[in-house]
Amino acid sequence: MSPTPVPLYQAKAEFFRMLGHPVRIRVLELLSDGPLPVRELLAAIEIEPSSLSQQLAVLRRSGIVTATRESSTVVYELAGGDVAELLLAARRVLSGLLVGQQELLAELRGAEEQEVGA
Repeated sequence: MSPTPVPLYQAKAEFFRMLGHPVRIRVLELLSDGPLPVRELLAAIEIEPSSLSQQLAVLRRSGIVTATRESSTVVYELAGGDVAELLLAARRVLSGLLVGQQELLAELRGAEEQEVGA
């Protein structure tokens, strides 16, 4: 018996759930600029080595990053450029949302001032 295929929407949800950790997002942002050794990731993120190791393992298992050993150093890099594009798209979406929220806030403040002045 072959396994039941996962619907695309469910696979997408699982993918975004895997991304749903701030350290994982930060690692991916850092790796968007190119491969980095673990020591540089640790210096940039400033978390416990064991915590970083856990998050890197999740990213590695998902296939989003790859690791290569160069003598005693492990270097991580993005498995493909699509991840960097996804992070840029997320930034654009968030920027648009924040602009919308700023506009709403300005409207609310303007309405408050009119009520107080009335």
